Amino acid sequence: MLILVTRFEFGEFFQNIKYETCFSMFQNISPALAAENPLYTETAAETIYKTQTESDLDYETILAQEAASENEAAVSEETVIEENEKSSKKDQPVTISKDKLKDFDYLLQKFYTVDKTTTIKSSQLNADSLLKKDCKLSQDNSKPQILIYHTHSLEGYKDSKSGDLSTTVVGVGDYLTKLLKEKYGYNVIHDRGTYDKDRDNAYSVAGPALEKILAKNPSIEVVIDLHRDGVNGNTKLVTETNGKKMAQVMFFNGLSRTTAVGDIDYLHNPYIADNLAFSFQLQLQATQQYPGFARKIYLKGYRYNMHYRPKSLLVEVGAQTNTLQEAKNAMEPLAEVLDSVLSGEN
Repeated sequence: MLILVTRFEFGEFFQNIKYETCFSMFQNISPALAAENPLYTETAAETIYKTQTESDLDYETILAQEAASENEAAVSEETVIEENEKSSKKDQPVTISKDKLKDFDYLLQKFYTVDKTTTIKSSQLNADSLLKKDCKLSQDNSKPQILIYHTHSLEGYKDSKSGDLSTTVVGVGDYLTKLLKEKYGYNVIHDRGTYDKDRDNAYSVAGPALEKILAKNPSIEVVIDLHRDGVNGNTKLVTETNGKKMAQVMFFNGLSRTTAVGDIDYLHNPYIADNLAFSFQLQLQATQQYPGFARKIYLKGYRYNMHYRPKSLLVEVGAQTNTLQEAKNAMEPLAEVLDSVLSGEN
């Protein structure tokens, strides 16, 4: 029997929870077969998508903290190669059928990876509902509209320089800020604070800092937590868009629910539906405009400080196997996609 030990955030405190679990649905199925045939449970009016992993890599079950578990969203090299091959027509926009999006199975397979630590309901991933959510900015740029920050500011790339935040994901945030301000005219605050000197407590450290910034700037409608993923050393998250090699990006959502314990009441997020709508509208726009640029949206348990604003976004920009320039290049299509959704032009 597998023993899982985890600590969850509870305000400024952490609660140690020890529990035993096993996934009975896999008792009579080999892991390989289970990965190829995701299981669904039909209830009265909705489908619950049980588990799927996009990789053969071990996700190390549920890690001790959100800060540790978030960075496990890695895909196999084979998957990345396959996705890059599909993006050979990268400069040719595609159109996704709205009728196909109504099919829950198609929606999941095309746009999502559901981590084995959580579950998702068809009522939460209804394409019509996701697309009907108004994700446009409601205020002009006379006051701050967008906040960019980094729970893990020390996440670097293969050519990053030790001790130089401008060469980590923070430098990528600098460029995204510049693009959103100068090219698209948004009023953006870029918080370059470091919260991950103790990585295990990064989310709990970042939370109070975010609260102060948002209290001082209540006009902020969009909160973007920019990260860099961690993958197998042979995995290359690289695509080419507009003639430039760039890192692939991945939108990430926390569902405040784990397979083992269900909904996590003390990690309540009143904006889960809004968060999901925001990431899906961005994903759909990116998929149609820049095929191969965005990996599938990753769904996992916990909250990841996405409860402060309806339009909260966690973005993984490439991985440690990318160069800093590849990561910066990725900010150009990302800024364009953000503008399309926030301006209502998508």
